[in-house]
Amino acid sequence: MLAMLSRRPAVRRCAGASALALALLGAGLSAAADDQPQPDLSRFYRQQPAWGACRGPDMPKDLQCAKVTVPLDYARPRAGTLDVALARYRATGTSRGSVLLNFGGPGGAGIPELAAEGRQFMDLTNGYDVVTFDPRGVGRSSPVSCGEGGDEASAVADDDADISHPQALFQHLRRAAEQCARNSGPVLRHIGTVNASRDLDVIRQALGDDKLNYLGFSYGTRLGAVYAAQFPGKVGRLALDGVDTLTESLAEQGVAGAEGQQTALDGFLDWCTRDIGCPFGQDRRTAGDEVVRLVRSLDRNPVPTDFGGSFSGQDLVGAIGQALYSKQLWPSLERALASLIEDGDTRRVLAFSTGGIGLPGRYRTDGGLVDAEDVPTDNLSAALMAINCADDPDRPAAARLTGELKDLRAAYDQASPVFGRYRLTQLLMCYGRPKGTDFIRDRVKNVHSAKLLLVGTRGDPATPYRWTVETARRLGPSAVVLDNKGEGHTGYSSSKCVHRKVNDFLLYGSLPPSGSSCPADEPPEGVTSDSTG
Repeated sequence: MLAMLSRRPAVRRCAGASALALALLGAGLSAAADDQPQPDLSRFYRQQPAWGACRGPDMPKDLQCAKVTVPLDYARPRAGTLDVALARYRATGTSRGSVLLNFGGPGGAGIPELAAEGRQFMDLTNGYDVVTFDPRGVGRSSPVSCGEGGDEASAVADDDADISHPQALFQHLRRAAEQCARNSGPVLRHIGTVNASRDLDVIRQALGDDKLNYLGFSYGTRLGAVYAAQFPGKVGRLALDGVDTLTESLAEQGVAGAEGQQTALDGFLDWCTRDIGCPFGQDRRTAGDEVVRLVRSLDRNPVPTDFGGSFSGQDLVGAIGQALYSKQLWPSLERALASLIEDGDTRRVLAFSTGGIGLPGRYRTDGGLVDAEDVPTDNLSAALMAINCADDPDRPAAARLTGELKDLRAAYDQASPVFGRYRLTQLLMCYGRPKGTDFIRDRVKNVHSAKLLLVGTRGDPATPYRWTVETARRLGPSAVVLDNKGEGHTGYSSSKCVHRKVNDFLLYGSLPPSGSSCPADEPPEGVTSDSTG
């Protein structure tokens, strides 16, 4: 559920310990509850980052980079470490500390996003250093990868697949999980939001902040909510935009995501078929069927790309899904699809893609940062799978999956004939991986922290508005809801009202009344107000 703040078509969803010493503070959520000796984390909490110019041709001159070191395993901090990459824009005036940004995913690297889209956050430099990071397993911070051909679950997209006897599929899935483990290294066993939240607290302390000020988008809202549950006494001003669910299983999330993306696709096709350049023609009644036929055709006969490898129907589905996060990308998507259909040119569509062929064996055994050019091209998709699986405790056995797979595929196909099987593939990729944590589902609730601002967008294709309402109810009285009447994934970059109210909260502590709303903005140029029918 990557937040997709960027308008460029490129790769981009218990007790605190404030009164304890640094060692116990760093031990996290269960230090006070478990009544057991906690590991000494004080050396991690005494760090001071060494900031310097960010390296790379796409890095702005005023963007600074650094790193912090965190335990690989917080239960055994002497068993290994890894470095987490940081970047910041300095405050333009007197700084009151830092505000940390997470752009979503899971699996989205923060540093290239801030480098590309930093102008959206310059207002925040009036009071803060604006900081982001590549979470563990992501970007330069020990990136995970599944290597070449790591997505072996694509067989579920095949119309001819015998899902009543899926033993071959399960073998593929188990091999895929093993391949991801081989290519990712030790961080894979310690990936997930609970550990990323603890890294966030180490970063907070390293930046010299008593409280965490934070702006999280999409998956970043899950990370923010987990932090508030683990470290309620360290919550400063937390704004969560495009609110993720804390309770629904991956299966339920997948159906909701497929439904949301199908609604967004229908809106795109309503708009596209009014244009003579629409590659699916001008008959809206048949345009949806044309999309399905194109996807199925590419699944049966993938086309070669200029970068090596091939481009399948499921690759196309992933690219379309990214482009549908914002109406501002619709004209670019229309041109990209026309190039693919009319000329067999995959380059424009690939610009929206989030996957790619992995580069195996690129992780560093010492946990140090990798160079930007060595980040595997499949890191975002590999990290998305790894983190979602680590956050989900459900691992049905093969016998249960065999009995449920036919109904699951029917439910996903009903949710969306285009996105259903892509989403089902993501669900099945957890098979063969270790069982995830139940902490988020069971313990992130009734948070006794400072106020949290939750922004939900009515027409969000990735994080439905009802998740904002449900999550606010679950978090308790600390949660304040802002209802964005607009469309698109998240509101900060698309709604002037949301942008202003979030900034007012982060900069001045000014909260809107819970349940207040922002009107929908005018549609972007080239997309009419009735484009969704």
